[in-house]
Parts: sequence; C-alpha cells; structure tokens
Amino acid sequence: MLAMPSTRALSPHVDALLARSRAHAAERDWPRAWSALELAHVLSQPSARLHTKVHVRMLVLGARVRDLREIAGQIVRVAGAGLGSALGRFPAGNSGRARVSITAPMPVPAEAQRIFASLGIDIEGVTIAGRARR
Repeated sequence: MLAMPSTRALSPHVDALLARSRAHAAERDWPRAWSALELAHVLSQPSARLHTKVHVRMLVLGARVRDLREIAGQIVRVAGAGLGSALGRFPAGNSGRARVSITAPMPVPAEAQRIFASLGIDIEGVTIAGRARR
C-alpha cells in the first residue's frame, strides 16, 4: 500500500515558499511570487490541508493582480484540492496555475525532487490516479 507523507514533514517547506511568495508580492515581483507558489503547490499536493492552503494563496494573488482567469481557476481548485489530495488523486508536478489543465502531470522541479527525496517520498510515479509512495 502506498503511504501519504506526513503533513508535518512537508509544512516547513511549503510555509517557507509561501513566505517567499509573500515577500516577492510585497515587492510587486509577480513572476517570482507565482514561481514560489507553483513550487509550494508541487510540494503540497500529497497533503489535503497544505494543497488547499496553497490554492487559497494562489486565489489571493490572482485577485491582487486582477487576473480573472486565475481567480476563476483557483476557485475551482480550492473547492477540489483537499478532496483530490485526501483520495491520493493528483497530477504530480502540476504547477497549480489556472493556465494549465487541472489533471495534467508535469515534470517535478529539481528543488521539489530534492525535498521529496530528503523526506523519503517517491513522487515521480504519481499521476492523477496514484498516491505518493513513502
């Protein structure tokens, strides 16, 4: 059976990226703010709580930059992220942005691969129907 990673193990990494995104947003550096959120999203996917939290932050940033497509896309994602993660159904590596399909797996960024590896989490084989392996 495939085990889900501990939220406690992922939380510090996700929280650091959320703080990084906030700092970039305070400087109005939108590309770097989004980049930090995208990486936080990849790391958060195995955790229902963290995954939902990241999508809420994406919704807030979308509203801040007045991106209607992002706002609409994040509303849908906020509604489904927790359930998808709880069921182990998420597309590994997906950036979480509204401009990409909600079900499309994407390459897992090197930084996320290093973090997952340090926590003993095998995320590479996960697709929309899979679970993270520990």
